[in-house]
Amino acid sequence: MNLRIRRACAVFFFCLLPALALASAYNARPKLVVVIIIDQFRGDYPQRYYYDFGPNGFRLLMDHGAYFADCYYDYANLRTAPGHATLLTGAYSNGHGILSNEWWDAQKKGEVTSVEDHSTHLVGAAGTGASPHNLLASTLGDELKLATQGKARFFGISLKDRAAVLPAGWAGDGAYWIEKNSGAWITSTYYRGQLPAWVQQFNQSKVADKYWNREWKDGSGKVLSTTTRQAGAEFFSVVGPTPFANDYELEFARALITNEKLGSGPVTDLLTISLSANDLLGHALGPDSPKMRAMAVAMDRQLAGFFDFLSKQFGLDNVWIALSADHGVAPLPAVAQSMRIPASGRDHEQLRKQINDMLTARLSPGHPRDYVTDVFYPNAFVSQPAFSSLHMTEAAAEQAVGEALERIGMRGFYTKAQLARGDVPATKLGRQYLHSYSPYGGWYVLGVPPPFTIGDTDGTDHGSPYNYDTHVPLAFYGKPFQAGMYHQHAEPVDLAATLASLLGINAPTAAVGHVLTEALAHTPIEAPAGGAP
Repeated sequence: MNLRIRRACAVFFFCLLPALALASAYNARPKLVVVIIIDQFRGDYPQRYYYDFGPNGFRLLMDHGAYFADCYYDYANLRTAPGHATLLTGAYSNGHGILSNEWWDAQKKGEVTSVEDHSTHLVGAAGTGASPHNLLASTLGDELKLATQGKARFFGISLKDRAAVLPAGWAGDGAYWIEKNSGAWITSTYYRGQLPAWVQQFNQSKVADKYWNREWKDGSGKVLSTTTRQAGAEFFSVVGPTPFANDYELEFARALITNEKLGSGPVTDLLTISLSANDLLGHALGPDSPKMRAMAVAMDRQLAGFFDFLSKQFGLDNVWIALSADHGVAPLPAVAQSMRIPASGRDHEQLRKQINDMLTARLSPGHPRDYVTDVFYPNAFVSQPAFSSLHMTEAAAEQAVGEALERIGMRGFYTKAQLARGDVPATKLGRQYLHSYSPYGGWYVLGVPPPFTIGDTDGTDHGSPYNYDTHVPLAFYGKPFQAGMYHQHAEPVDLAATLASLLGINAPTAAVGHVLTEALAHTPIEAPAGGAP
């Protein structure tokens, strides 16, 4: 072989080395991917509170990671369960199937939650278990498990069962949430028959008890609330809406990483952490309360501490972090009204009665019937038996309910039958409602509420197609990401697609997101010095 050919072969070989050394799930580069989901965290919060934050929490992601300021969900059913499913499947409800936190089940003749599974039972507490049996699509973790022939390990944790179970997907090694009264960590027989010894020890150590009888103070020392433990007090309701709940979750996350030895195997592992406290407080106070600001500042400190733990455990060069939220939230109606913005709160049960009275007067005068079984504003679940007794089809029944919704103030409606056919206008709103379709829930109608009108008469809510609900943060930190604030349009479905591509695995089965290439660091493949002339 002459010198020229040998040099050409050498150049070819050395050009391959950077490519062969690229990060992927298969060589544990990174060792661990952590996806942090903040329950009810609007996309304007990180910039609103930027100067209240320290350098190592949110600003680690904003200043040294890839931060997408214009990230919006492209569907209308902005709730916790579909939001968490969307982030890890990279699909909307018409792909993953999760319609809402709960829906009406015609066969059971009652409301069911998105994750309750009567073929399982709780582990660590009494009651019906939970599982991802309603998911219709794989998650990022499922694809990671498949790609590595089961070597990768992944877990989901949250105060809420749905926020732990749905991100973990079908093949998760575990999902943990709390028993609401005691705060003890529990799981379901879907995952295992008994709690691991380390979880039992965590619960037996009464870690939750140290968060009772505490004062939550702001930076000036002002007491914002207390977690006084009274007879019958529920951990979820009392400690849950305070920063102590996030401390508790992140303490459990540290224990899980340590005891399950995440990030120590031959392939990449995955952990999803859903922080619930912001949602529990935000429903009561709205996004503009000083306490919500104090919660964000406390969370910044907590994230900084958790990132420091990851750094000491693995080195941040060996960890990728992604952060987003499941939904935003509307302002309190009173706050919007103070600025002459039309706003109001509606009571679910009163609306249900109003709709049923209207339909009775129209369809069966003198014979009252529950034509609508449940109203979860702005949506209504329709009684199949009530309409079938009048020989009305699903399409006709849902149309009748939709028209009643319009008469009580909705701007429009989309029926399940209509969405199943894909019969929507070629508009942004039409697309949002098409993406909200699910085969679950029996017969139903999705209402289009007026802006700033919510289904709550005491606090505030989310669940609309408007930007205050759909706008959420999206940030990535790690070696593959080019630091900067990006103002290109992004969607939460892009999270799973981007991480899957970087890990070298298949995107989840129903994923519709795209890879955020604009935020990826370019790694040129260059010939070594002295290469071919």
